[in-house]
Amino acid sequence: MGKPLRLSVGLATANRPAIAAEMLEVIARQTLQPDRIIVSMPQASDLAPECVGMPGLEILLGARGLTRQRNAILGHLGDADIICFFDDDFVPHPGYLAAMVAAFQSDPGLVGATGKVIADGITGAGYSFAEADALLAGSPRVEAVPRPIYNAYGCNMAFRTAPIRANALQFDEHLPRYGWLEDVDFSRQAARFGAIARVGAAMGVHLGVKSGRQSGLCFGYSQIANPLYLIGKGSYAWPHAAWLMGRNIGMNLLRAPWPEPHIDRRGRVVGNIMAIADGLRGRMNPQRIEALS
Repeated sequence: MGKPLRLSVGLATANRPAIAAEMLEVIARQTLQPDRIIVSMPQASDLAPECVGMPGLEILLGARGLTRQRNAILGHLGDADIICFFDDDFVPHPGYLAAMVAAFQSDPGLVGATGKVIADGITGAGYSFAEADALLAGSPRVEAVPRPIYNAYGCNMAFRTAPIRANALQFDEHLPRYGWLEDVDFSRQAARFGAIARVGAAMGVHLGVKSGRQSGLCFGYSQIANPLYLIGKGSYAWPHAAWLMGRNIGMNLLRAPWPEPHIDRRGRVVGNIMAIADGLRGRMNPQRIEALS
């Protein structure tokens, strides 16, 4: 099996100190503890004061925006062999990190991996930490062979650090704020150096916390601008992007007359239209959302 792999967890957070604090408690329940937990946040108030000083915790201040914050984490990898990124509202099964490290230990060709999301609150009203714990307790773990996938899911993804260091891989900071599809872009960069897989035994629940999310208008713009930008960059295959954009436009139009209480469908429709219009005029840019309300 070789020597044990050194593991760091990277957590990017902003404006949700209570959520981040609870997430650190969740990580503390892992059967395999990471060697380091690197929290990247814009300001000190983004983390509850009682969390400061936790064993293995390293805090990085200053960067704002998911891609910038995750790049700050990449700049502080130290001697880690594996970096596992969690969203601040992803609740992993207590055995998640152990299962993920075991997958990398057993397959030297594995460069990136994501776990099995058994429930995703981003598509609905969201879940609480207590609901996530109940869902995980009631879902049996399956020790399945890791299955090849196109990209890892950004709420929970792990990467071998050697290719990151050797090739100076970074998250694309042209994808601002929540960096939608940054997971696809980074996964496809990493895929040049090995396999990307889903590790079924590494289960978790994505709470989909709504506080701090960007507006429907901005997200609607990103739903079109970001895939097209990544196509041009060469990190997103056109069939995948076309299917995703078509699905999102169709769902936004279908639900706009009767939107869900937790989703600004009409704002998303307007954002979709703005991005398409910008594209036709040759001036579409993912960073335009910084100027949108």
